[in-house]
Amino acid sequence: MSNLVPLFVMLPLLGAAFTLLLGKHRRLQIGVSVVTLSATFVLAAVMLVAVDAGTPLAVSVGGWPLPFGIVLYVDRLAALLIAVSSIVLLAVLLFSIGQGAEDGDEDTPVSIFHPSYLILAAGIFDTFIAGDLFNLYVGFEILLVASYVLITLGSTESRIRTGTVYIVVSLVSSVVFLSAIAVIYGALGTVNMAQIAERMAELPHDVQLVLHVMLLLGFAIKAAVFPLGFWLPDSYPTAPAPVTAVFAGLLTKVGVYAIIRTETQMFHSSDLDLVLGIVGAATMVIGILGAVAQAELKRILSFTLVSHVGYMIFGISMATEEAVGATVYYMVHHIVVQTTLFLAVGLIERHAGSTSILRVKGLVKAAPLIAALYLIPALNLGGLPPFSGFIGKFALFEAGASVGTPIAWISIVAGIVTSLLTLYALMRAWNLSFWREKEDSSETESRLAYLEQAPAAGEQGRTRVIPRIMTGTTVAMVVVSVALTVFAGPLYEICDRIGQSLLEPISLVQLEGVEQAT
Repeated sequence: MSNLVPLFVMLPLLGAAFTLLLGKHRRLQIGVSVVTLSATFVLAAVMLVAVDAGTPLAVSVGGWPLPFGIVLYVDRLAALLIAVSSIVLLAVLLFSIGQGAEDGDEDTPVSIFHPSYLILAAGIFDTFIAGDLFNLYVGFEILLVASYVLITLGSTESRIRTGTVYIVVSLVSSVVFLSAIAVIYGALGTVNMAQIAERMAELPHDVQLVLHVMLLLGFAIKAAVFPLGFWLPDSYPTAPAPVTAVFAGLLTKVGVYAIIRTETQMFHSSDLDLVLGIVGAATMVIGILGAVAQAELKRILSFTLVSHVGYMIFGISMATEEAVGATVYYMVHHIVVQTTLFLAVGLIERHAGSTSILRVKGLVKAAPLIAALYLIPALNLGGLPPFSGFIGKFALFEAGASVGTPIAWISIVAGIVTSLLTLYALMRAWNLSFWREKEDSSETESRLAYLEQAPAAGEQGRTRVIPRIMTGTTVAMVVVSVALTVFAGPLYEICDRIGQSLLEPISLVQLEGVEQAT
């Protein structure tokens, strides 16, 4: 089964090539994209069952012997994240198909969108299965190229401007990461994560610290960790709704994933746990305060996205099996729920022509289904019991209480405050956009005069027909988000085993007996 591991990257790249050749055949492009992502999900599900019951799968591609070969590695964490990512990518693809069928190529030119989207998927999957730092860097660069194309689709002034900021920040992150790789190779003679973990103890402590900080800086920019996440709230809201949804759900999690690998696999005893705890707490609080000050739904969700990355950094900082397991569960929860919320906001934008909570009114009567599709994931993200958001946060808080350090308790308090403010920001939007009657708005708006100067993602647009496939896809994602609660027991058991395996003193990739794939 190890020889199937490269298919996670090969399938999307082959699909991208075919969709590029089929640029004038819309239906064939759609068929290739859907089949590719569906096959990837099935493969990830099969491998998750296999590695959960047995041992991780590793393969060295290209016929090169270790440590020169490119090692691809699938353990429980990689298989789980690929499976969840495939679901999200497929759902957003179907959403975009409905939007494109109704609007034509105005927002998502089909001939460009499908190849770029599948290349983005290949980059995401490559980062999850990379067994060496340079291949992880390649995955990031694949992401960067594809995401820049997607974020600037339509070539409007606002998208080009925000896309430029996005790519500049991403390039800075890439330069930091590549510099760290060069220094690590110079110091240790390898970029293989297993060998790095084995040889790191040979270096002086101050050199280890420099390498550690360089890697974390590069990954923290991609994860939008405070104070390095300033770029995200301005970059995501201007993109087309499907692009924003997949970016919000997955791209920051790639950075979080890299931090998890760094902290658990390469730096077993970290001197930066306290720093990570402080940064996690600050990310939670600063991010959610930004959300409270917004008057536009996409920007509110973008700030909550930054804020809730702080929960994951908090979990990583505690460096216990329980905390890492809870972090992985919360990561899965956030990928699904954040994507679902952005899809719901995409429906609101089409129905009302705007996503400003000062402009949109009376949707609970005009569009009750959209109201439900927004409310359920909003309550979930806010951490209201019994949803998966509550389960994940409670598990993180419980792990923090077990650690019992001052920064752990501070982070718990910050997490509780952030959860309450998340509920406030999302329910305020619900109250204004859904419950508020169109005739009774003057008094409400006078009380919210402080929001009139808040930035908006776009001007008032025209209302548009909502195709059934867009609504159906959002309904399906809401069902998936609820399933995270219904099946929380089995899922959390897998995450718990992930936490145990990541912190075991075992090499990331066994250097003997790795299968060769040519």
